[in-house]
Amino acid sequence: MRARALARSCGPRGDALSAVADVIIAGAGIGGLTTAIALARTGIRVRVLERASELRTAGAGLALQPNAVAALTELGLGPAIIAAGSALSRAAILNRSGRRLGPETRFSRIFNDPTARTVAVHRARLHEVLLDAVGEGVVRMGVRITGFEQGTDGVTAVCGSGERIGTELLIGADGVHSAVRAQLVGDGPPRYAGYTSWRGITPPGQVRPPDRVTETWGHGERFGLVDIGFGEIYWFAVANAPPGGTDRDARAELLARFGGWHDPIRMVIDATPTDRIIRTDIVDREPITSWHEGRVALLGDAAHPMTPNLGQGAGQAIEDARSLAQCLAGRRSLEEALRAYETARVARANGFVLASRQFGAVSQWSHPVKAWTRDLAMRLTPERALIAQARKLLGASPHAAAR
Repeated sequence: MRARALARSCGPRGDALSAVADVIIAGAGIGGLTTAIALARTGIRVRVLERASELRTAGAGLALQPNAVAALTELGLGPAIIAAGSALSRAAILNRSGRRLGPETRFSRIFNDPTARTVAVHRARLHEVLLDAVGEGVVRMGVRITGFEQGTDGVTAVCGSGERIGTELLIGADGVHSAVRAQLVGDGPPRYAGYTSWRGITPPGQVRPPDRVTETWGHGERFGLVDIGFGEIYWFAVANAPPGGTDRDARAELLARFGGWHDPIRMVIDATPTDRIIRTDIVDREPITSWHEGRVALLGDAAHPMTPNLGQGAGQAIEDARSLAQCLAGRRSLEEALRAYETARVARANGFVLASRQFGAVSQWSHPVKAWTRDLAMRLTPERALIAQARKLLGASPHAAAR
């Protein structure tokens, strides 16, 4: 798999020395926590500083594709991740009446590795697995890093409270609105993609979980359904809209848009408590080719924020974490390690940023003629072509078994 080959390019060079002995990570999201686990495995001391007073992840799920599951498995978390979610085997794109637009995609056909898994999981359960692996005393909540000051021998994280914390390397894993990136890159606010989203999770046992992942396309609107295990369904809705919109009644807004679509969409909306429906504008940033300067480096959404259309935001952050840890453990020079990290990761992650942007633009077409043409093209696309595209994007083996 190409992801593994890239990670190995940062591998140790025959000695046990690391480029640094002490690291601070800004942000306790998926990327930040995975990085903390990976660094600790190499013997590096790590501290994670999170601006929120508590981790709130209710109302959202995600699908960890095989590249992400493989990276987590290498860190010893495979069984826990699989137990925390639901294994997915196939997916389909539908129209509003529930008719398939093109062939159903079987995940087993994409990868040659028979152990390759796609696992859908509630974000809260994923965070529990990661926090348990990080251990106590590593994460400090309620500490907001607002900037940094660099010296020749170290870097100081400057906190909103006035506290200053010194370390050898500061990793900005503080999300799309990263304060570390703002000082390092200074590229302003993220780019609005032109559409907003609603996300929710049905209470356990309220609606029968689907037997496959589905995404339903309309005209400038989409609706997705994913079984995340434990009797819960993660769902997401997307619609073209001006940025900054709010809902007086989110359920009423969703029913007005999607209530007439195929089953079980209306049931899923009805089953989700209104106060557990999250509305989020979809954003990304223009790709950058340098993720570090001196003793400060970026990771995850702070480095390459992408729209969620390909489901690779978390996966690419996890790949970042594994690669950065291997690069730091395999070199004595910090600058050499960070350049190797960029060589291994920048092109791949930025490729997902652009591909996800393009996929979202097409799937959100609202003009009836363009949407009809898009749907017709999907119906005429054979499964082998979809699989070839997925292999090229994910770096999967071209010799995947045709089961």
